[in-house]
Amino acid sequence: MVKKEDKKEEKSSLSKQEIKKEKERQNKTLKAVLILIVIFFLAVFVSFFVMKTNNHPKYNGVTFNVVQEGELTFYQTTFKVIDKGKLTNYNLYLRNNPQKLEKKVPFEGELELRNFIVLNSTTENLFCEGDWTIAIANMLNLEIFNIEIMKDENASCDQEGEYTFIQIEEGEKTKIVQYGPSCYKLIVSDCEILPVTERFMIEVFGEVNALLEQQSS
Repeated sequence: MVKKEDKKEEKSSLSKQEIKKEKERQNKTLKAVLILIVIFFLAVFVSFFVMKTNNHPKYNGVTFNVVQEGELTFYQTTFKVIDKGKLTNYNLYLRNNPQKLEKKVPFEGELELRNFIVLNSTTENLFCEGDWTIAIANMLNLEIFNIEIMKDENASCDQEGEYTFIQIEEGEKTKIVQYGPSCYKLIVSDCEILPVTERFMIEVFGEVNALLEQQSS
């Protein structure tokens, strides 16, 4: 015959086990909730970071802003330049994401920029539905950095590096190749005249930005 005291002890023991199991269950639930909260905030943070990066891509220390004009997307950046003796902000616009240009258009060599650029082309097949006109106009914008740009069909790569020589020509793969002290071939495939010229421009932007930071420090 089981005594009443034994039944009470057994019942008390079962109650303690149930309480312990309940606490363990609650702890697991709490941990799961905390993990979900952490995941939620991480997702929000990552989404915010990605959105900010997409809206403000950065390359070589230069930050760009995404500007939407109808169906066209532009990547705008601003430099402080001296215009008519006054310091002013000058806006520059690209059609391609500067971060993606680095991978899309290889740059074989290093940028050795001079204050005088000779820009030539060996083909007439690069009009590319008006992209050629836009590309050359963009390149001429580099003159705001006190760079003189001209065309001289009789000029060639200067082995002394007295000026920067840029030759635009067709090829099997779009890329930039340095072949002299300050001489570059901008090779265009499939009418990618805008990507190749803008790839060169963002390298110039990076160098100018570095010089401006040195002057201000």
